[in-house]
Amino acid sequence: MKSRIMLVALLFSATVAAQELPSATVSAGSAPASKQTEPASDGKDTTSPEPGDWRDVSNYRFPALAQTVASAQNMAWALVLREYCANKRISDDFVRERLAWFSQLTARQETCKSLNDY
Repeated sequence: MKSRIMLVALLFSATVAAQELPSATVSAGSAPASKQTEPASDGKDTTSPEPGDWRDVSNYRFPALAQTVASAQNMAWALVLREYCANKRISDDFVRERLAWFSQLTARQETCKSLNDY
């Protein structure tokens, strides 16, 4: 079963990668794309994006791996903290301390109610 899941994931990622690669077509009268010459310029690259826009990733289909990992870890901590909030045998001071710690990780004010966002 595990091998089937891995095979499906591999096929899916290969399909996605193949769709995202630009097609390399060469017309009969032109040189290959790697050998085409660039027009002479005055040393300034006019095709580069604006200084604040060069890291725009808004059109990426999937988030960065680090962002996905952080979201999964935050969700796991949120589930643990939800159990702490729901369990009346755990002291309020301990729950507040854990929520403050989690707030530092997520950079937002966390409460027992805000844990439902995860």
